[in-house]
Amino acid sequence: MMQSTVVNVTYRTTDWNSINWKKANRIVRRLRQRIFKATKDGDLKRVRNLQKLLLRSYSNTLLAVRRVTQQNAGKKTAGVDKLLVLTPVARGTLVEVLATCPPGKPLPVKRVYIRKSNGKQRPLGIPCVLDRCHQAMVKNALEPFWEAQFERTSYGFRPGRGVHDAIERIHSMSRANSTKPWVVDADIKGCFDNIAHEPLLQAIGNFPARTLIQQWLTAGYVDKGVFYDTETGVPQGGIISPLLANIALHGLEQALGIRYNHNGHTLGNRGLVRYADDLVAFCKTFEDALRTKEVLSDWLSTRGLALSESKTHIVHLSQGFDFLGFNIRWHTDHNTRLGRKVLIKRE
Repeated sequence: MMQSTVVNVTYRTTDWNSINWKKANRIVRRLRQRIFKATKDGDLKRVRNLQKLLLRSYSNTLLAVRRVTQQNAGKKTAGVDKLLVLTPVARGTLVEVLATCPPGKPLPVKRVYIRKSNGKQRPLGIPCVLDRCHQAMVKNALEPFWEAQFERTSYGFRPGRGVHDAIERIHSMSRANSTKPWVVDADIKGCFDNIAHEPLLQAIGNFPARTLIQQWLTAGYVDKGVFYDTETGVPQGGIISPLLANIALHGLEQALGIRYNHNGHTLGNRGLVRYADDLVAFCKTFEDALRTKEVLSDWLSTRGLALSESKTHIVHLSQGFDFLGFNIRWHTDHNTRLGRKVLIKRE
């Protein structure tokens, strides 16, 4: 088995142990807030200028290296170049490389497999350390622009949102007095592996690092020493991949005709909760649930995606469904006015 190489240089570089992390975080946070506000204001020119500024930011570089080489769980997992950065001196060197050298052509990701709870294996793509750092920097510049636009029913891999926020939304839409008791429990077949590149790049538009993102998408992967092209998909395991998946799936609310009143309550016959590629749609009738499934299928096809027929079901809340490790179901309760209540239990 090939051994990983650990960078351990000795010449003087950025003094990693004397970095003012509070200041670096403040600079990056402030730039992200300005991008978010400029997006809300519709000032696209200012958005692009601020994104360029953040992409060049030394503080952004510092935070990217810290995330990749210290904070991430995969910091001791090397990519195809077998390079690891595990010492303060090596991290300082990496900062200087990123700050002074333009990004080169991305290397293919290394394909590894992790076992799922059902016994199957999930493929992960491990980029090299340099590409991971560039992805972290690009994500910081791209994310606030999209956070200003993302649909409120999207919860997965977004700052300040998580599983319990999605489940809270599920609870509010499945109360005993819900007028949308029919649920399309949808599963997108191989979402990360099948996202079409062209619609995704069109959505990203003239983002300053668009070409770099395109190169990551088409860099290919190496599995057991054999190189494979990647004509579709985003690699599971890449820092920027969850954000790219959310961008690709942005627009489902509009496709389903979901609207809101001034209090944020859903208007119309449908509701939606999406956590990355897991989603459920609430409908008033079984017939509309069938139409909703068709709408989802048609819309996903424009992104190169499809519903898994074997894993997508239409159920009534009295039957219940599973979502994000929870079971949601109406249960009989004669002590209540409607004779039922919703219970949400961990699976």
